[in-house]
Amino acid sequence: MSSSESGGDECLCWAARDPSGLLSPHSLTRRSVTSDDVSLNITHCGVCYADVIWTRNKHGDSKYPLIPGHEIAGIVNKVGSNVHRFKVGDHVGVGTYVNSCRECEYCDQGQEISCVKGQVFTFNGIDYDGSVTKGGYSSHIVVHERYCYKIPVDYPLESAAPLLCAGITVYAPMMRHSMNQPGKSLGVIGLGGLGHMAVKFGKAFGLNVTVFSTSISKKEEALNLLGADNFVISSDHDQMKGLEKSLDFIIDTASGDHPFDPYMSLLKIAGTYVLVGFPREIKISPVNLNLGMRMLAGSVTGGTKTTQEMIDFCAAHKIYPTIEVIPIQKINEALERVVNKDIKYRFVIDIKNSLK
Repeated sequence: MSSSESGGDECLCWAARDPSGLLSPHSLTRRSVTSDDVSLNITHCGVCYADVIWTRNKHGDSKYPLIPGHEIAGIVNKVGSNVHRFKVGDHVGVGTYVNSCRECEYCDQGQEISCVKGQVFTFNGIDYDGSVTKGGYSSHIVVHERYCYKIPVDYPLESAAPLLCAGITVYAPMMRHSMNQPGKSLGVIGLGGLGHMAVKFGKAFGLNVTVFSTSISKKEEALNLLGADNFVISSDHDQMKGLEKSLDFIIDTASGDHPFDPYMSLLKIAGTYVLVGFPREIKISPVNLNLGMRMLAGSVTGGTKTTQEMIDFCAAHKIYPTIEVIPIQKINEALERVVNKDIKYRFVIDIKNSLK
């Protein structure tokens, strides 16, 4: 279908108008479906800390009105004439980016997140045509098929949504650093949307999983709800000392400022420490790094190839994020609860039944 055959459609959404970050009903016109596009009716959208950051202009680059949301799940309602991977009625996901150059070495490897010209973020990004992208707190979205993911029909759409940012952000580095070796040991720092998925993947990979938290209140849920093997209060010097040189891997999902050396010394010789949170700075002792021959690595989300693999892995192993489903009318309250870490472990907006 050419763009002339299908004009842009009006789209209901919720938008922030200014740095207060307060969201309210709004409408916009989505671009028309071109030959390589997929249009989907959004059924669910996960709520990510990124939604707080950009609705409240924390980075100084928010473009209002701003429509957040980059953990999108829905059902295809229209496809362009060149689209072969999807058909009307398919269940589909869209993650943190919706475009890239499609010709650099990273795009060629299905690692579009690292596109040389820069990937285009799903919301508050500048697309190649100069338009500002608008995210998933909306009734539908039009995306080039390359950045859409197949969600198996028996995998719940509300569970699929958080995989598209929280899930892939921990799955991608776990695969890159071969953390899927049964019998090895993993430490997970922080037990929020990302951390709880790291625990679930770790258990599915057959790892011995230790959760580190500053809050004793999380012990019960870490061990009983998520199935972690051990729980450690990171401020407890004796507990930490007892774990020195015992872990093969650590995934650090904490974004608040925290010390690194106490955790670094828990790694075995040549162990790997992956940071996926964004503290203000990283301070480590070179002795801890060099004498331990340890590796400190960073990571963001993942390319299209790894993202689809993760969705298929979750469906095959029946791994589901632990979520709280809300109507969009409760989004302002939910974002405040995200700031206060008062959520186990991911809000998902029921767009289909509440965005009217």
